[in-house]
Amino acid sequence: MVACSTDTEQSHWGWLNMPKEQGGIQGVTYPIVADTSKTISTNYGVLAGDYEYNEKDELAASGPMIAYRGLFLIDKTGTVMHQVVNFFPLGRNVDEALRMVDALQHFENHGEVCPANWQKGDDTMVETHESVAGYLAAH
Repeated sequence: MVACSTDTEQSHWGWLNMPKEQGGIQGVTYPIVADTSKTISTNYGVLAGDYEYNEKDELAASGPMIAYRGLFLIDKTGTVMHQVVNFFPLGRNVDEALRMVDALQHFENHGEVCPANWQKGDDTMVETHESVAGYLAAH
């Protein structure tokens, strides 16, 4: 797990030193990347604001650029298998994110498809769809 934000390293340090009861993230032990260049946010399509790339391929903005709240589940080969992007006032569902991690791990380990609302331990399906078969053959 890696967190990424357009905030600075100093801002992350402040959040890491603030207790969760006060809105901070104290106790978080996974890496937090400061995407101050906005490159990661741009590449994942979650950067809000008015911006463009100039002739030198540099990001140029005419206003504030802030990343939407995005969550990406990426498999072992670097393929985005699940993504959720929310507007600023909407938080993400941690339970759903963990359910999707379980589903991806089950699929990678067993090649079985996890249907809607699947929970760890539930029945799965054997999918014959060619995109799933192609994925399995490549991995």
